[in-house]
Amino acid sequence: MITRPLAVLCGAVVSSLVFASAPVFAAGAQTPWVTVWATALQPIPQMSNPPALYRTPDVAGGTVRQIVYPTLSGDVARVHISNAYGKTPLVIEDLRIARSGVGAGAAVQSGTDARVMFGGKAAVSVPAGGEIDSDPVRIGISAGVAYAVSSYMGREQRIVAWHRVSNQVNYVSMPGNHAADASADAYRQRFTQFAWVTGLQVEAPSSATVAAIGDSITDGMRSSLNQNRRWPDALARRLVQSGDTTTAVVNLGISGNRLLSDSPCYGDALASRFGRDVLAKPGVKTVILLIGINDINFAAMPARAGLDCDFPHTAVTSESLIAGYKQVIAAAHARGMRIFGATLTPADLPPQREAIRSAVNQWIRTGRAFDGVVDFDAALRDPAEPTRLQRPFDSGDHIHPSDAGYAAMAAAIPLPAVLGAPQR
Repeated sequence: MITRPLAVLCGAVVSSLVFASAPVFAAGAQTPWVTVWATALQPIPQMSNPPALYRTPDVAGGTVRQIVYPTLSGDVARVHISNAYGKTPLVIEDLRIARSGVGAGAAVQSGTDARVMFGGKAAVSVPAGGEIDSDPVRIGISAGVAYAVSSYMGREQRIVAWHRVSNQVNYVSMPGNHAADASADAYRQRFTQFAWVTGLQVEAPSSATVAAIGDSITDGMRSSLNQNRRWPDALARRLVQSGDTTTAVVNLGISGNRLLSDSPCYGDALASRFGRDVLAKPGVKTVILLIGINDINFAAMPARAGLDCDFPHTAVTSESLIAGYKQVIAAAHARGMRIFGATLTPADLPPQREAIRSAVNQWIRTGRAFDGVVDFDAALRDPAEPTRLQRPFDSGDHIHPSDAGYAAMAAAIPLPAVLGAPQR
C-alpha cells in the first residue's frame, strides 16, 4: 500500500555554517531555473553486516567526485544537495564543479574549476531530511559534456542514502580535501552510485525539462557502464539531433521501484516520492511515467530471511495500479505539468501476471487519463511472441532492454506530442 502522501518538503536557509532544508515551489510559480541533470535517492538498509550490494564506501574526511552529464547548456548553474533519509546533518566542507578531463575518469580539466557556495559560505550543513540549492555559480555548462562535482565531506560523514544503480563510475579520494585537484591521483576508490548531489540546474527561463520517472527500465539497468545508453539519455540525444536546444531530459528512475509499495532497498513508492522527485524539480513541464512491472512481479517473489528487498509482497490488480496512476496524474496536473503514460514492456510473465500487464496497457492506451501515450510495449515486443522482448532488444534477462532496446524506446517517443500541446 502507499505509505506516504504526496508532498514537497519545505524549509529555509539560516546563517553561520549554512543550515538548509528543501526549497518551496508554489503551484504555477515561475523560476528561471531548469533542471538539466538529476537523480532520485533511495534509503540504504541499515544493517550491521549488509550484503555486499549495500555496503557503502567510507567518505568521512575524504573527497567524493561524482560525474554528471547535463542535457541542456547554460552560463550560470547551481547544484542541488539532498539529505533525504538522513538522521543527522549532512556536512560538506567544500564543493566544486569542473569540466571532466579528456577520457573521463576522475581527472578534470585545469582552469575549469569553480567553487560552489551556500549563502556565501563554502561549507554547508543540511539538516536531516533537508535539501538545498547552492548559490548561482558562473561556470558555463555545455549539454552532453561530463562534469565532476567534488565534495569534501565532514569528518563524521557517511552515506545513508544513494541512487544505487548509477551506471556511472564515481570516485572517493584518500583522506583530505582534494576537491580542487585536477589530477586523479588522490582518487583511489571507485563506486557506482550517486549520493547527496541530486540535481544540476541552469538559468534558462525559456527552457523546460522532461522528467522520466519509473523503475529499472528507466534507470537503465543492464545498459553499458559509463556510456549513457539509458532511454532518457537516448531521448536527450534525439532532441539535440532534432535541433532542440531548449529541452532538458532528467532520469528519475529507481531500479526495483514500485508504484504502490515502499521497499527496504528500492525506495519509496513512486506515488509517494513523486512530490520530491518530480514536482519539486524546477523547470519540469512534462513527465513520462513507466512503472508497474515490479508491483505485478513482487507479490510472487519468495520471502527471504534477513534483507528481503521485495517486502512487502503486496498483490496488485490492474484496478489498483490504475488507481495509483490516477493519483500521480492528478498531482502532475495540479502543478500544471503534462504527463505521458508509457506502456509496460514485455517481461516473459506467467499468464496470471501477463493478464494484469495487458489490462494495464489497454487502459494506458485507451483510458485518456494521461496527456498522451508512449507505447514502449509496441516498440520492444517480438511480433511472433508479444509477451517477450525482441531478441536484439533483450539484454539477456528477458526483462531489461539492451542498449539497442533502450535506443528503440527513445525512438518510439512521439516528440511533437511530448514537446507540444496535450494530446487528450
